[in-house]
Amino acid sequence: MIVFVGAGPGAWDLITVRGQNYLREADIIIYAGSLVNPKLLDVKKEDCVVYNSALMTLEEIIYVMVAGERERKEVVRLHTGDPCLYGAIQEQMDALEQEGIPYEICPGVSSFCGAASALETEYTLPGISQSVVITRMAGRTPVPKRESIQSFAAHRATMVIFLSTGMLAELAEELTAGGYPGDTPAAIVYKATWPEEKVCRCTIDSLATTAEKEKITKTALIIVGRVLDSEYQRSELYNPDFTTEYRRASRGVKDNE
Repeated sequence: MIVFVGAGPGAWDLITVRGQNYLREADIIIYAGSLVNPKLLDVKKEDCVVYNSALMTLEEIIYVMVAGERERKEVVRLHTGDPCLYGAIQEQMDALEQEGIPYEICPGVSSFCGAASALETEYTLPGISQSVVITRMAGRTPVPKRESIQSFAAHRATMVIFLSTGMLAELAEELTAGGYPGDTPAAIVYKATWPEEKVCRCTIDSLATTAEKEKITKTALIIVGRVLDSEYQRSELYNPDFTTEYRRASRGVKDNE
């Protein structure tokens, strides 16, 4: 069995209990060394063999997995955040299926959750935004035209933008071309939940200059939207005038049964 484990957003203690248990039991760990906090490996067994996938190709990673499985070793593939976001795990799972090797996925806390924590922000606020768009700028890896930043910006929903810190001037142009005003609040969250975490609040217009001033060139998320500064409507969930499945309204007649 190969286990894909989400390492969490960065802090060593934000991995799940299940994920940490898999690390403790592993005979082989292949981890994304350019992004995963190496302190997470402190729980490994003394004789555990560790590979840094930042130095490996897909074929080399699969070779280690297959060899480990054939030797009846416990193999953990440790990915940053949650493996389902920009983790390139589908190609690994497909290769394992071709080899007839079983696998499972242990989810993790994504960095976009860590960024919200750092910002002390809720991405979904009544009357402001009820949707979160998670996306990236097109770079060496293209993005389908129908999923361009400009097309998503037309909705003015909360946006969390990965892998785009080196293209902030272009990002700002795309956002404003799509419909966000230039003074829309934004934030650059560098290495969310790591000891060196840095939160830089700005606007769309000042994204590039803020990153330049703070010397941030990579390993950051960009958050855009009015949830960062707007007044919002109170949630109906705890409104005394609102009836739910579990509680009757204490006054008024508003009902959601």
